[in-house]
Amino acid sequence: MNTVARPRVRFASSLYDRMIPLYAGDVQAEDIDLDFIANDSVRQIFDRMAGEQAFDASEMSASEFITRHAAGDRSFVAIPVFPSKVFRHGFICVNRDRIRTPADLAGKRIGVPLWTMTAAIWIRGHLAQDYGVDLSKVTWVQGAINAAGAHGQPAALPPPAGVTIEVNTSGRSLSDLLAQGAIDATLGTSLPAAMKTDDRLVRLFPDFRARERSYVERTGIFPIMHLIVIRRALYEAHPVVARALYRALNGSKAMALRKMAYLGTLRYMLPWLTADLDELETLFGGDPFVYGLEPNRRTLEQLVAFMTAQRMLARPIPVDELFVAVD
Repeated sequence: MNTVARPRVRFASSLYDRMIPLYAGDVQAEDIDLDFIANDSVRQIFDRMAGEQAFDASEMSASEFITRHAAGDRSFVAIPVFPSKVFRHGFICVNRDRIRTPADLAGKRIGVPLWTMTAAIWIRGHLAQDYGVDLSKVTWVQGAINAAGAHGQPAALPPPAGVTIEVNTSGRSLSDLLAQGAIDATLGTSLPAAMKTDDRLVRLFPDFRARERSYVERTGIFPIMHLIVIRRALYEAHPVVARALYRALNGSKAMALRKMAYLGTLRYMLPWLTADLDELETLFGGDPFVYGLEPNRRTLEQLVAFMTAQRMLARPIPVDELFVAVD
């Protein structure tokens, strides 16, 4: 009797709590043989996937996938799984001797790990849309926040013409440059280590949690950072991979949520986890990381709108065009 071999899928992702049940084997993928490759350096995953298609499926920067798709690169297909969502109001650090209000950022020198990264897109979008900040004359100094040199080895597409970017070749981190006065602020995915030793360096929004809560209450948006991509060649040969991976990742997240909600002991080192769970129920119906296209449509459309306003896209892309069917 002839049997169809199950496709083997090498899947790379950071080991978030929502991924652990799948990685540990507590949740099994149906219809595929899954090899879960855990790597907590997401930049390495992105660079290897974009640069050499090193995996069959992986976590990927949402903005990087969207810009590649818009440029005609169809190497990958995406499924509506969003393993990383992060509010970003708390990731803007400034020298308070120079920057007191958001408007003060206009025309300044701002450090950023990668101008095209999704986190930077969201932050620039917030600053422009909600605070009226003119970022057109900013000089962006690009490099790692807390190490000398570049932020990974990205294969991201170049920024649009007219954006002033200096690559940090000083041999010092952006954190050091901020403390030494060579730049005025940083934004991105991490905070400068120098904040711990230099009281001039502070968050632009010290009340970031209140602002983020207000933002989600007003918009319903919890900013998406990453999505899941599959090599198109594998998907076209085995369309079942998209559905199988989607279901497995949903099952893994559901188990992680159940374990987190058990209050007999604290599963995570968060003293007020009980209060946090109450807040999650109020703001997100208990699941802040809901997958699927429709529950995330507004967030994805806002990301596309920000990318268009920042001239990373020539025109808005319908979000339905970005994902393959998983039903």
